[in-house]
Amino acid sequence: MKRKKKSKRWIAGMCAAVMTTGVLAGCGGESGEATPEAAAGDAGSSAPFRITLATAQVGDVPAADNEVEKAIESYTNTQLDIQWIPSAAYDEKVNVMVAADEMPMMLRVKYVPTTISSIQSDLFWEVGPLLGDYKNLSALNKQYYENISVDGKIYGIPQFRDIARSAVIYREDWLKKLGMKPPVTVDEWYNVLKAMTLNDPDGNGKNDTYGMVLGKKYNEGVSAMTTRMAVALGAPNKWAVDSAGKFTPEFVTPEFNEILKLFRKLFAEKLINQDFAAFEDADAEKMYDSGRVGIRIAVAQNAKSMQDRLSKTVPEGIYDVMPPTGPKGVRAAGESGNNGFFVFPKSKVKNEAELKKLLAFADKMLDEPMATLQLRGVEGKHYTKVDGGKTEFKDFSAFQREVKPYRDSLFNVEGFNVAPLKDTPLGEKGTKIPPENLKTAVLNPALNLTSATYSERGKELEQMMYDAQTKYIMGKIDDAGLLAEIEKWRKAGGDQVAKEYEAAYAKLKK
Repeated sequence: MKRKKKSKRWIAGMCAAVMTTGVLAGCGGESGEATPEAAAGDAGSSAPFRITLATAQVGDVPAADNEVEKAIESYTNTQLDIQWIPSAAYDEKVNVMVAADEMPMMLRVKYVPTTISSIQSDLFWEVGPLLGDYKNLSALNKQYYENISVDGKIYGIPQFRDIARSAVIYREDWLKKLGMKPPVTVDEWYNVLKAMTLNDPDGNGKNDTYGMVLGKKYNEGVSAMTTRMAVALGAPNKWAVDSAGKFTPEFVTPEFNEILKLFRKLFAEKLINQDFAAFEDADAEKMYDSGRVGIRIAVAQNAKSMQDRLSKTVPEGIYDVMPPTGPKGVRAAGESGNNGFFVFPKSKVKNEAELKKLLAFADKMLDEPMATLQLRGVEGKHYTKVDGGKTEFKDFSAFQREVKPYRDSLFNVEGFNVAPLKDTPLGEKGTKIPPENLKTAVLNPALNLTSATYSERGKELEQMMYDAQTKYIMGKIDDAGLLAEIEKWRKAGGDQVAKEYEAAYAKLKK
């Protein structure tokens, strides 16, 4: 759904809107015109620079000329023409736009084979050599950019997200009652999950609890529970690469197989849900919310919302959260660190001067006034300042409706150029874990490597191993059967994927 805007903008009106947010930079003089320093365009020009942009729709499409967008335009000295595309149709729409060369100046894409192919076909500007000229973009962790690099080069700006966000969320009150501590070793995991299932931790006299429940996608994707848990205990993140550049999949490593053996034992002893292979994540969520399950491997910030929901059904229930921890200490599985990234089509961005204006816009969105606007909203309306240099939401529903579309679609990083949010102790703890996790995060060495075989049959190959692991946990195949399934994977293209990753890795190292 595209919203067209009037080409004529009244800068004074914009500044009036900005003043309501407490963002005054970029507005100066009695005329209300933007200062040259605030311009996303040439330093000597105060004319707003028009930017066309396409991104996924989050919630309802914002009203035309709303105060949040006016404040952004005024501070960055731009005229935004945003094409909000429904999320369900976004990927298909992007493919059509690229094929027909009907792209805007900034297009949000995902790191998928079609995008990589388009980049390698020279459709988009390389931006890596320019990033050092922008104070905010260059100040962020370089891993954000490495995770979207193609053939060692950077062609876009991420929609930044936490790279190492996993955590262990657990019922602290249950552990206290059972006289146990959060598990760190495989044996501790077994003992805790068994006790939470059999020893009536909720004290209702019924055998109606589990230490953990699995959903049917327990081993799929970057947020796979098996990967997150195995990494904490010493396994690689999806792939391992040794000093000779040889790639090995996670599921042939001893640490990963310890996790499979653990869940095989739990399943055989009926200590996890027997229907996990068909169990929906939404149903698992309900069990946690009703106070029937003790531990969950999830996103650290989920702890607060889980506590909020639990308190409605079990007021005395207490969740706590800790980073993924094993015998070697904290080890979180690193993820992509983005929700896609913006590329700049050469057919729409005519020269490097225009490209630099777009990068300046992205950089300015990370300035303190814009970071605060995106992450907290308008002062006095969506949030207020409180003691200790913190902020607190005043009308979170309005924030979700009016600000969240921009927060989720533009450039911001929680904790970067924004005052911390006053929260519950559990909420603040959950917010602190991801940046701490990043210090010891285990990265996937194949994340930004290309493999023709994976592009063609990667999903099929992954599904082979997903199914084999489920059969193993359920006791339908034994150790020999699992090894046979791995051999099938190798012959079906798995070994070829590894070889292609090794070649791409060697090329990057050169």
